[in-house]
Amino acid sequence: MLSTTLQCLAIVCTSLSAGGIFVFPLLVSAFIEHLGLTQSQLSTIALAGMAGQYPFSSLVGILSDRCGPRFCSLLAALMFFAAFGLSALEISSAPEHSERSNTAVSQRLTVYFAMAGLATVLSYFSFVFSATKTFTRYFTLASGLTMSLFGLSPLFLSYLGSNFFSDPTTGTLDVTRFLQFLAAFAGVAHLFGACALTVPSTPATTSPSDTTDIPDERSRLIEREISSECTTGTDPRDKSTLELLRDLNFWILALYMVMILGACEMIMSNVGTIVLSLPSELVQTVAIKDDQSAAFQVKILSIANTVSRLLIGPFADFASPVFSYEHLQGFTTVRKHHISRIVFLSGASSLLALTCSWMAFGAQTRHDVWLLSVGTGITYGSVFTVLPGVSCSIWGMQNLARNFGILTYSPFVGTTLYSYLYALIVERHSPKGTACQGRICWESTFIFCLGTSLAALAMSAILWRNWSGRT
Repeated sequence: MLSTTLQCLAIVCTSLSAGGIFVFPLLVSAFIEHLGLTQSQLSTIALAGMAGQYPFSSLVGILSDRCGPRFCSLLAALMFFAAFGLSALEISSAPEHSERSNTAVSQRLTVYFAMAGLATVLSYFSFVFSATKTFTRYFTLASGLTMSLFGLSPLFLSYLGSNFFSDPTTGTLDVTRFLQFLAAFAGVAHLFGACALTVPSTPATTSPSDTTDIPDERSRLIEREISSECTTGTDPRDKSTLELLRDLNFWILALYMVMILGACEMIMSNVGTIVLSLPSELVQTVAIKDDQSAAFQVKILSIANTVSRLLIGPFADFASPVFSYEHLQGFTTVRKHHISRIVFLSGASSLLALTCSWMAFGAQTRHDVWLLSVGTGITYGSVFTVLPGVSCSIWGMQNLARNFGILTYSPFVGTTLYSYLYALIVERHSPKGTACQGRICWESTFIFCLGTSLAALAMSAILWRNWSGRT
């Protein structure tokens, strides 16, 4: 009982401390003013943190299966401590109010945030699989709650940053102290996880009731053949990696993820500069502070992301239960199947299209950006919530982790493309030596995102038709 309590506490601590890369918008103002970094350099650093989660996701999954969540948590602790600690040292040692961008500093910060991105995926695999492999009777609930806690991490960390590491009069964030806190908090939390995150070991013995089902040399041949066929996996959906890559529908789904998740992660990384580019609205004749505006958007993104996972996950399980396969029964579901899970992908692309339309044609002040944060958070959380179920229904359970790992390379590609598109457009409209101001900084970016969101909607309709009755 004590070990289970410690494990649950470790899951909470590691998941809440793992979202440091998502509070990057809080750091943007200081990076511009203190280090003199350009928009392209800021986008590169943010991209390194976001994209650093993906290149090694398949390898981290294998590492988690073979070495367990404790080892992943230990590696995450070391990398979080080094990444945020070195970033704090970099900023504290830089000269005050640099007049020109320092290429060497931006390159080192890019490396540090890439390390933080890798630490994030190590952390994610450690607490999610520790929970799901321990509480197998509540698999969906365990995974949903841990993912939701992870989604709350940026909100929790931004709250701490705004309330304990900011000047109470000006609202300016003390970036050095905040990064030092992130290094200590994430490092200690994941060291605790390295001690407490466990998974049950396979029992060495079987009960007498179980031994009756184990075939031996006296069992009838037909029974042994059926038992062997059922346990070795005869699901016709199981495919090799090569067969998976030959599936046209796989590439349609991957391109959908490039367009939707790539755009979402670009927005999540750059919402701070989007807010700063717009004029403040006066509230009781007091202008909203830059850091407070960025922190507010991070909080909204985190809340929307978390709430969407908590609500859409259970609803999808009820309305669109995942198809399982059994040798004697074929494809079955635990409950009646009402709608296709592709409906949720279509809804996510439609919502992102509406969000981009608002930014392209409606938003005028910083107060208007909250709709962007809400739409982006819901879209991002919804897609990641239903994606494992879609993958399991189409390609089976046996290679689910491998298939999901391959699919996660799509947002890595999308984040890279969309982030540099955003940076190039901002750079084009930035006066030399000053930050870009006004809607012109990102208006064409959101028009482009609107077009790709509508294209993704069309792709989801194609998948809906091709996978009719299977998702």
